Amino acid sequence: MLANFKGSILFTLVCLVLAVAYGWMQTQSVAATASLLWIVIVLSVLEISLSFDNAVVNAAVLDDMDAVWQRRFLTWGMVIAVFGMRIVFPLAIVAIAAGIGPVEALTLSLREPARYEEIVGGAHIGIAGFGGAFLAMVGLSFFFDGDKDVHWIDWIEEKLAVFSNIKAAEIALLLVAIYLISLMLPDHEALVFMVAGTLGIVAFIAVEAIGTVLEMREEAQKAAGIVVKSGLAGFLYLNVLDASFSFDGVIGAFALSNNMVVIALGLSIGAMFVRSMTIVMVRKGTLAEYRYLEHGAFWAIIALGGIMLISARYAVPETVTGLIGAVLIGLSLWWSIRHKRKYPDTELDAAVRSD
Repeated sequence: MLANFKGSILFTLVCLVLAVAYGWMQTQSVAATASLLWIVIVLSVLEISLSFDNAVVNAAVLDDMDAVWQRRFLTWGMVIAVFGMRIVFPLAIVAIAAGIGPVEALTLSLREPARYEEIVGGAHIGIAGFGGAFLAMVGLSFFFDGDKDVHWIDWIEEKLAVFSNIKAAEIALLLVAIYLISLMLPDHEALVFMVAGTLGIVAFIAVEAIGTVLEMREEAQKAAGIVVKSGLAGFLYLNVLDASFSFDGVIGAFALSNNMVVIALGLSIGAMFVRSMTIVMVRKGTLAEYRYLEHGAFWAIIALGGIMLISARYAVPETVTGLIGAVLIGLSLWWSIRHKRKYPDTELDAAVRSD
């Protein structure tokens, strides 16, 4: 088990050393450096605890990818997660919102962190609309599936599976939710929220379309006798999904620090461990062993997407978001263990599905 986390542990040690070096250069104080190091550690723990559902969903996608693309997700994907979402994304927000260049945005983040935090926070309406809509689509698409024959919360999931026969039912449901939330906002914010939410839905459809095209191409190549190493479609999907998950994490990190370097180090450690947990789940066959765990994760994603959308109007503490996700995943895990005890592996699959 520990071998699967070697890269994450090494990455963590490097980040902690960098945090100490940065803290000492900035403060020349042991106490201040220790305080900065503590914030980095707390941010990393929060990122891990809030992103467990992300790891479960990642594992569901990675399970269909070969070992090469799994490694690329852990390496290339980490570069995208760290430099793309934890550093470049906030800087891009500041550059666009303030009408300045990327270099000026970087300088602002280092020299005027309070102003940097203010600008990033000012973009929250658009981020909440886009990220919330994308995550909600991820969760809804799992349950609006007529071919899904395993249900955890039967009285809801069975009905959603039936409604999946209505084309784009989940999109219509989400658009209505976005519209209703926009009615609670001032006119100028409502427009931003509606546009961002619509773009979040479009982004999900675009990623799904790219994945479908790539899969069709791979199937054609296989039919022609060409050896294909699949995984690009899933790789793209996972990185867009990770980006959506990190939206609220980046914004929420400002509750502990407005220093870009501190936030980037802390969240990057958490992101690395989430990826390692994902690989462990794939290699250990965790989702196959605990049949409702995936359901709990997707319900947690719907909850997170809904909270992000609602946060455009009402502030929701990160602890509440994390608690809801932990409860849903915990219940699904307990239910899976209960089911496994009730129906041992040696029994007929028909009996297993009759729970």
